[in-house]
Amino acid sequence: MKENISLKKTVSLICWASGLAVTVFALILCAQAYPMRARDIDGILLFRGAFLAAGLLIIAFGFYNFPTMKHKSIINVLFLLPIMIPFVFTILIPFVFGVFYSFTDWNGSKFTKFVGLANYTEFLKAPDYLNSIIMTFAFSIINVVIVNVVAFFLSLLVTQKLKGANLYRAGFFVPNLIGGIVLGYLWQFVFNYFITSVARGMGIADVQSLLNTTNGAIAALIIVSTWQYAGYIMMIYVTALQGIPTNVLEAAKIDGASGWKRMSSIIIPMISHAFTICIFLTLVNSFKQFDLNYALTNGGPSKVAFGTPINGTELQALNIYKTAITRNKWALAQAKAVVFFVILAVISMLQVSISKSHEEEM
Repeated sequence: MKENISLKKTVSLICWASGLAVTVFALILCAQAYPMRARDIDGILLFRGAFLAAGLLIIAFGFYNFPTMKHKSIINVLFLLPIMIPFVFTILIPFVFGVFYSFTDWNGSKFTKFVGLANYTEFLKAPDYLNSIIMTFAFSIINVVIVNVVAFFLSLLVTQKLKGANLYRAGFFVPNLIGGIVLGYLWQFVFNYFITSVARGMGIADVQSLLNTTNGAIAALIIVSTWQYAGYIMMIYVTALQGIPTNVLEAAKIDGASGWKRMSSIIIPMISHAFTICIFLTLVNSFKQFDLNYALTNGGPSKVAFGTPINGTELQALNIYKTAITRNKWALAQAKAVVFFVILAVISMLQVSISKSHEEEM
């Protein structure tokens, strides 16, 4: 038995060493092929992908062959690597570097010195940043409520015994498939030209576009966001509603419970987990709203806040983008992004914990 375990360990070590060697060799071939044109690559360079795959498979076999009782855990980790590696390199490492750069004078390519908390103290006093925070909170609160209310009533509608119910579901969901940039420009045309032209054709000459005023532009953002996102949230509610046992509802109906009583005492408590998920998704989506804000209003129209003319509908994500791209203040934008992450993380955890406590009470 001990000899068998020793042999397996030896085989595993050989697999790890040889697999690592083959993988490194494949990476060297990839580095050599990178500056070359496709038509100039020949010989052993053509097989660099096969070498890389073979090296990784040999390493995986070494892990699997290693004498341990945790093969399942090892295999799970190996299967998670294709997801975890991109996550680490595209999310985790950039985030760590971003926090680091927020304490420097980084200009997008390099930094010369550490500035401490100077970036943080600078934007916390800026009127445009303070207004973007206020507008983001106001937009998010209103948008979360409206999207979830509309989505919930749509889910009730499409779960009834109606002809073409599946067609209605598809129709309500389709706007979510349209990108925010395209959607923004499309609705900009609707608000600026279509509605005003129809109003003039009806003899109503004083109708202006919603995008001409700050409050109107925020209302337009909420309208378009609801139109886009309510269908997606509706599908989650539909799934939850379909999970309610029909015999429970039928028994309540036989006992004389009214529609509202069935809704408040049976349906809502039994789909409370769906409310937790949907409120979380809409909350995060509202706080991170960028593409629609950029395409529909681009932060405008202007208004005066804190004694300074600023963009009236510039939400937090768009404010960070403009700080980096338009004003070329990359370190300042990175500091704003760090604070934005902290705010969003705290609010999301609070929302989930509160919703979970209400689920337990129900």
